[in-house]
Amino acid sequence: MTDKITIHWFRRDLRLDDNTALNAALNSPYPVLPVFIFDTKIIEELPSDDARISFIYQQLNNINQYLQKRFKSCILIKYGDPLEQWQKLLTEYNIGEVHFNRDYEPYALQRDQAITDLLSKKGIKVSSHKDHVIFEAQEVLKKDGSPYTVYTPYKKQWLSYFNNENCRVTPVNNGNLLEAKTSLPALSSFGFQSSSISIPAWNFDNIPDYAANRDIPYLDHTSHLGPHLRFGTISIRQAIAQSSGSDVFLSELIWREFFMQIMVHFPQVIVHNFKRKYDGIQWQNNQADFQRWCNGQTGYPLVDAGMRQLNQTGFMHNRVRMVCASFLCKHLLIDWRWGESYFAQKLLDYELASNNGNWQWAAGTGCDAAPYFRVFNPTEQQRKFDPEFKYIRRWINEFDSFDYASPMVEHKSARLRALDAYKSALQ
Repeated sequence: MTDKITIHWFRRDLRLDDNTALNAALNSPYPVLPVFIFDTKIIEELPSDDARISFIYQQLNNINQYLQKRFKSCILIKYGDPLEQWQKLLTEYNIGEVHFNRDYEPYALQRDQAITDLLSKKGIKVSSHKDHVIFEAQEVLKKDGSPYTVYTPYKKQWLSYFNNENCRVTPVNNGNLLEAKTSLPALSSFGFQSSSISIPAWNFDNIPDYAANRDIPYLDHTSHLGPHLRFGTISIRQAIAQSSGSDVFLSELIWREFFMQIMVHFPQVIVHNFKRKYDGIQWQNNQADFQRWCNGQTGYPLVDAGMRQLNQTGFMHNRVRMVCASFLCKHLLIDWRWGESYFAQKLLDYELASNNGNWQWAAGTGCDAAPYFRVFNPTEQQRKFDPEFKYIRRWINEFDSFDYASPMVEHKSARLRALDAYKSALQ
C-alpha cells in the first residue's frame, strides 16, 4: 500500500478559504486527499432535478477546478452509504489522519460517531472541528450549566462571549495536497440532472439598510445567505465579518445558533412539541386544505404569493414565511409538522434546526414561541408590508382577474376555532 495520507472529508463546508478542518488537515504530516460523499441516506428521496444537489455539484466542480489548477489535485467523489464508503476507502488508501467539521443534526451525529469508531479501531487519528457555528451548544449555558430556552438571555450571553477573534477569517494554507487527476463524475452518474432553479449569490450590499427594509417582501433586501451557510460556501465567520456591523442582521445569525443548540440539547423537538402541554391539540389535518396551501390557492394573497414564490424558486421572504406558517397552523388547524416537512422539501436554505424552531414558533408549541393566542391576520400583514400589492402581483398572475380564488376560510371564525382548539388542549 502507498504512503500514508490525510483525508479531509467535505460535508457542509464546500469552500477552501476559512475552512477549519481543511486547514488542520493541511497542517498534518501527510499529503491531503479531499473526499466528498453523496450520502444516499439523505438524497435518495430527492427529485432528480433537486436544486440543492445541483448547487452542491457546482460547488464541488468549482473547488475541483481550483485544486487541479493550483495544486494538481482533486476531490475524490463517492456515492452511497457513508459507512460503506469509508470501509472501501480503508482498502484503497493508507490513511493516517481524518479531519472533518462537525455537524449537529441527529442523523449526522450518529453517522459521524459510527465512522469515527470504525477509523479509530484501525488506529487512525480522527479530528472533528468546530466550524459551522461561532459557539457550540455547550459553550453558551446558564450559570447552573443548563441550556437557554429563551432567545433574549441566550443572545445576551452569546454577545458577552463574542469578540473579533471569534470571526477571524483564515485563508486556506498552502499545505501538501495529494496529486491526482481523477475527473469529477457526471451528475447524471448519481441519478441527478441540473435543476432549472439556481441559488443566487449572497449579497451584503443591503445589510446597512437591513433593519429598515427586511420586512418588505417586494424589495427583496435580504442577503440570500441561507443556502450558503447551509452548505458552507461561506463560513459563519466570513458572514459576520462582511455584515457591516448590523445588529439586526447579527441577531438573525444568533437565532440560527439558538435553534441549533435547542436541537442538540432537546433532540425530541424534531418530532415532538417542545412544550408537551400542546400535544393534545386536535388538528384538523384536512388533506384538501393542505394541498390548497401548498399550491398557493388559499384566497389570501400574501399567503398565496409566498407559497408560489417557494414552489417556483425554492425561496420565500422571511416575513411571508411567518404569515404562511401561521395560516397553516392557526387558520387551517393543520399540524406544524406537515408544513415543516413541505418547507424541508422546497427550501434551498433548509436547515433542520431553524426550520423546526421557526415552525414551532409559529405554531406556539416551541421554546420562546409566539403565544398561541397570537394569530397573524394575513390581510393586515399585506396592508402593512405589501400595501400596493407589488409582491403579490409578482407571484400571482391572476390576482386582478375573476380567476383568483376566494378566501377558503374567514379570518375571524378561523381565529376563534384555533383559540378553542388550543384552549381545549391545555385543559
